[in-house]
Amino acid sequence: MEENQLPNTRQVGNPVITNANSPEILTNNIYTPAFLRQQIGKLVRVEFLIGTNNLVDRIGILEDVGASYILLRSLESNTTIYADIYSIKFVTISNSIANNNQYYNLYNNSMF
Repeated sequence: MEENQLPNTRQVGNPVITNANSPEILTNNIYTPAFLRQQIGKLVRVEFLIGTNNLVDRIGILEDVGASYILLRSLESNTTIYADIYSIKFVTISNSIANNNQYYNLYNNSMF
């Protein structure tokens, strides 16, 4: 293990960079950003609360997570979506490799 790397840092897709100088919100799994950073590279469906009672979802590959944002790579248009982490209410995470059938099931509210 490298000198600046913390133990229990899991790398799924893109490297998750954490070190002794990283803020706790990005390294301690009791915080949403740290937990989501462990899911980088997975197919996810993220539901956002817009206003007081409107849920909007986005589906894609989780590319990156910061203290206040997430980046999703859309499977439909191969674009990157930058989203506010504070409006997230639910995240559905696929535990297997993404494929078109999983995307269809995820989009139609089915389990993977």
